[in-house]
Amino acid sequence: MLREMWVDRTDYYHTRVVDGDLPTPGEGEILVAIDKFAMTANNVTYAASGDMFGYWQFYPTGEDPWGKVTVWGIGEVVESRVDGISVGERLYGFFPMGSHVVMAPAELSERGFTDAMAHRQALPGLYNHYARTQAEPAELQQLEDQRCIFFPLFMTGYVIADLLLDSDWCGAQQAVIGSASSKTGFSAAAFIRAAGFEGTLIGLTGEQNAAFTEGLGCYDRVVPYGQLEALSNQPSVYIDIAGDVDVRSRLHRHLEDHAVRTLLVGATHWDQFAKSVDGGALPGSEPEVFFAPAQIEKRDAEWGRGAMMSKAYAAA
Repeated sequence: MLREMWVDRTDYYHTRVVDGDLPTPGEGEILVAIDKFAMTANNVTYAASGDMFGYWQFYPTGEDPWGKVTVWGIGEVVESRVDGISVGERLYGFFPMGSHVVMAPAELSERGFTDAMAHRQALPGLYNHYARTQAEPAELQQLEDQRCIFFPLFMTGYVIADLLLDSDWCGAQQAVIGSASSKTGFSAAAFIRAAGFEGTLIGLTGEQNAAFTEGLGCYDRVVPYGQLEALSNQPSVYIDIAGDVDVRSRLHRHLEDHAVRTLLVGATHWDQFAKSVDGGALPGSEPEVFFAPAQIEKRDAEWGRGAMMSKAYAAA
């Protein structure tokens, strides 16, 4: 039996479980049973930005206003009509929140393939690639749970750092990370430092998370949101993972022209996302929505296809 979780795209509190018959793969297709997937704030961001970046289009329901929230997970091939892919193979990649999915593998290699379903062709290639995990080192195969939870967030942190490095840190003397206790937040901090940023790394977080965040050792200084006006007024980049409109507004008004770049990365405060993106004029640089595939595609053009993801895997 097929079972899926559908979400009302206009009201995320409104969900339904939809049951149906298992689909039958056609020639050149496989049926994958989704064994496990991670649920983090990252998935909330996929929902909140689903119309902007097309996340709802990866697995359309065909029934408005319903959508399937996308997740990173592990699946197992349970039926195959593709030469070279066997029943029992395990796959890592971008799945719907459900029990099964039909895929059309193309560009098949020992390491992975691209899902060539027609409706996915205009969507970012990063999310269309699936790893065939049996070709990977045994130690990585044993970390399925950790991979589902952490790697997408580590990858985001890595790409954030690379984007800022690519722009010579925008001349910033400090990097401020909102929602600093989050996995994406401290991943970005670690990779920014590893990439050679010589300025001050500031972690903004809630008072209740300050001790935990300090204990991570990723930041030069941890500042509760209520004290952000105490930050040094110097050229700064702000990596906004929280999506808190009030915090971002206060920071820009404090830094004024020293707010040299703001990246809107996440939506921990998902209910503010639309307002966050269209949030009106602020002093300093205009906040920009961060979209990891854009930087990955740029690096693929410069370094060769897949090179950046290989670097991210190695760094993680």
